[in-house]
Amino acid sequence: MIARFIYGDRVFNGNVEGDRISSNGVSYELRAVRLLPPSVPTKVVCVGLNYLEHARELRMEIPEEPIIFLKPPSAVVGHDDEIILPEMSKRVDYEGELAVVISKRCRGISADEADDYILGYTCFNDVTARDLQQKDGQWTRSKSFDTFAPFGPWVAQMSVEDAEDLNISTRVNGETRQRSKTSDLIFGIAELLEFVSSIMTLEPGDVIATGTPPGVGRLESGDIVEVEIEGIGVLRNRAVSSTPA
Repeated sequence: MIARFIYGDRVFNGNVEGDRISSNGVSYELRAVRLLPPSVPTKVVCVGLNYLEHARELRMEIPEEPIIFLKPPSAVVGHDDEIILPEMSKRVDYEGELAVVISKRCRGISADEADDYILGYTCFNDVTARDLQQKDGQWTRSKSFDTFAPFGPWVAQMSVEDAEDLNISTRVNGETRQRSKTSDLIFGIAELLEFVSSIMTLEPGDVIATGTPPGVGRLESGDIVEVEIEGIGVLRNRAVSSTPA
């Protein structure tokens, strides 16, 4: 597992094994460090309506090609960071997802080349101001608030084939709200990488969030939301109000 973390006042890249993280030959207890988002993306590319069961849940037609949108780097936070519920929204939802982290610059690559350009996989929460999404008719405002792109806690390295058969779940205050498998993806990981790279250049550390399974729902201030993916780990964040109680 590849991670970024702060120890003291310095930022390190490290490898996680069990309850320890090592960097440059020095080993630290995980509980003694603060984990950061595992990459520093220039952009976060998200995919809408990419689980068959989610499309059926919404009674929507299966898209003919991926529906993509962007989240700004300013929305990125890491494991155990807070999700701030903006005052202008009355309905903020969680959306647990598998995310791909890019390893090197790429443009116009084929699906067959995908493994060569993927650093690994991580947990992602596509936090969404649902009322603003419905009001605006497009998604930029609803998806782009600061703290609306938590991902982590680290990057797990595996093949595309293995990443497309993982259990994924989302819990709120310990209650499971989403449960699926990445095998339910409409557009697979390699296909998404080919599609996105045909449109824009992807840089090292960029993130592609592959879509959410059924069961999305509302977050309230104080809720703890956890996205867990088999073979990767658990991304945990607390939702907090943007105004004092």
